[in-house]
Amino acid sequence: MENTVLLSTAYFAPIQYYSKLIQFPNMMIEQFENYSKQSYRNRCNIFGANGELALTVPVVKASSKKILTKDVRISYDTDWQKLHWKGIESAYKSSPFYEFYIDDLVRFFDRKWDFLLDFNMEIQNEINSLIELDLTIKKTDDYIEDLGQLVDFRESIHPKASKSIIDPSFVSKEYYQVFSDKQGFIENLSILDLLFNMGPDSLMHLEQSIVNYKNLSDK
Repeated sequence: MENTVLLSTAYFAPIQYYSKLIQFPNMMIEQFENYSKQSYRNRCNIFGANGELALTVPVVKASSKKILTKDVRISYDTDWQKLHWKGIESAYKSSPFYEFYIDDLVRFFDRKWDFLLDFNMEIQNEINSLIELDLTIKKTDDYIEDLGQLVDFRESIHPKASKSIIDPSFVSKEYYQVFSDKQGFIENLSILDLLFNMGPDSLMHLEQSIVNYKNLSDK
């Protein structure tokens, strides 16, 4: 499958992740991998008053050491949805486009999904719609080992610097952030940060974050 990017699932994925949805016309989500903890699969980073803040979706502990991503269930033993909602509200209520988008996101914090993958897919579809990104997302039919012409970013887009891999096709472009006057600019946060701060210009910013985007779009 030429010009197809292979990605992990992600919870309100970072800007780098969304840049791939523009860079490549086709996208596949790996669902048959062994689930990897402490990754963007169940975590996003936002910009709070005290700096970068991680929001993590708790998952049900597997009965064995290995579990496929498609089988990971969300845990509701704690009211994490309320905590995430309050964290997002506190971080972005004063941002330029918070009121414009927040009603479209309420359902992700007052409804329950059984499986993390389904939850993330719903979020991704909504975000794609809000930033006006017309894209068909497919899930893998089996674990992909032979990449062929696929471009693999399943593990390289990672919140831990020690596990992330340098991406020469992505450059972090600065934009307005609510608390940047006190904390400085924080790069590659959740797509929520870009959406609430840049609104309709989010898509343009994503395009500008891709190295040689103009040349790519001319092909």
